Amino acid sequence: MNTQRNFLIIILVFISFLLWQIWQNDNKLNIADKYITNNNKYSLDSKNHIITIMTDALLLKINPDNSTIEQAYLLKYPKYLKSHESFKLLNTSSNFVYQLQSSLSSDDYFSKNLLKHLKFYSKKTKYVLKNNQKELKVPFIYKSNNNFIYIKTFILKRNDYKINVIDSIINNTNKTIVVNIFGQIKQSINNPNQYNNNFINSFYRGSSYSTDHENYKKYEFSKIKYYKLIANTSYGWIAMSQKYFITSLIIPNFGINNFYINKIDDNVLIGFKNKIHINAYDKKEINTKIWIGPKLQSKLKLVANNLDLTVDYGWLWFISQPLFKLLNFVTKYTRNWGLSIIITTIIIKMILHPLTRIQYVSMAKIRLLQPKISMIRKKFENNKQQQSKEILFLYKKEKVNPFGGCFPIIIQMPIFLALYYVLSGSVELRHANFCFWINDLSSQDPYYILPIVMGITMYIIQKLSSNNIEDLIQRKIATIMPIIFTLFFFWFPSGLVLYYIISNIITIIQQQVIFRRLIK
Repeated sequence: MNTQRNFLIIILVFISFLLWQIWQNDNKLNIADKYITNNNKYSLDSKNHIITIMTDALLLKINPDNSTIEQAYLLKYPKYLKSHESFKLLNTSSNFVYQLQSSLSSDDYFSKNLLKHLKFYSKKTKYVLKNNQKELKVPFIYKSNNNFIYIKTFILKRNDYKINVIDSIINNTNKTIVVNIFGQIKQSINNPNQYNNNFINSFYRGSSYSTDHENYKKYEFSKIKYYKLIANTSYGWIAMSQKYFITSLIIPNFGINNFYINKIDDNVLIGFKNKIHINAYDKKEINTKIWIGPKLQSKLKLVANNLDLTVDYGWLWFISQPLFKLLNFVTKYTRNWGLSIIITTIIIKMILHPLTRIQYVSMAKIRLLQPKISMIRKKFENNKQQQSKEILFLYKKEKVNPFGGCFPIIIQMPIFLALYYVLSGSVELRHANFCFWINDLSSQDPYYILPIVMGITMYIIQKLSSNNIEDLIQRKIATIMPIIFTLFFFWFPSGLVLYYIISNIITIIQQQVIFRRLIK
């Protein structure tokens, strides 16, 4: 009978699909508005008047010439495990640019002259959130002969990666001023310091946005070849996303905003603009929000609708998201992500028990029928067709479904893959400590101990199951499978390997309990 062979084929197909899936790298603006594009060029010769803003969570360096955030450090996130250097998200250097700008431009002749020498002034070059402060306000001021005053105020709060930006525009002239308020994020396509994006550690890096009509849309760098108008929307956000971290501009909720994407040389630029009119001797105030920091799902959803969708779990998001919520809930009590993975694994196995029980009962019954099957094989050794008929008749007589173990295996495959995306894509698990030598559940075991333990548990399972296999070639394949899996798991997140070890241990216990009950 080919039941065991089918079982092995399913596993091999699953491995192939898993590797193929992980290999995948989830890797028209009016040209007349040239001010937006040209004004965003970075310079390296004006660092003497860069404004520094520092809270307990963020360190920003802003160029007052164009109100561009040229550098941003996430002070609570180390660059590497046990590193004393903070992770730098935004950066401006000779070989890589990643910066955020929000300012004004104009197509109107009179208004353009008022913005001709737009350069902000700030009272200090360094602003630091003090221990007794909950909020830090940093004003940037521009005046055009007192006829036009533009004040941009950055508001940062303690333990927060959200930045509120208030643009106050005061028109002291006797004419109506027409300006475009815009915001844009610029990043080099080639990043020399990016993560090793190999077939195990693939992730999406690129632009994304949300509009009235689309909750979440990715726009890969490879697709951006020319100016392209994306959408007109009354609300939404634009973002540059990468593994664990995101930079996002939440657009002001008034009027119609024009989203655009542009590629200049090796740089991609995603932004929005909104035309506003300020009557003579009048004032306008526009509120914009910025997020520069980790992809914390619970906080992102509060900053803007659908912003939490940037935590991209791929096409299995509908499984990954509940898994993460379950893990996060358990961690509130355990205070340890490793323990949470163990408890979550037990919960998943309990939920799937009715299905897995069918699989184990089927395998146990086939195991008990092996003496009779051996007799049939010997009796009809020279008649394979009759041999198959007799074995099928035996299965029918004993009420055994030889394919009963396949469906539960197929059900568990998406859960395994979904958990991979959770463990490798959730910033909450970045550098999450478990115990002993496992200091980062999101990365591989540095000593490969967990994969070896996993291989041993899988070998025990295969040993118990291989009693049903008489074909010598199939037995050899079943013996080799644990070795192949162990090699693959060398590069998987240790949290995923931990899940598989606990799952295998529970499987061994379940198989033994069911088998002993059947032989009584």
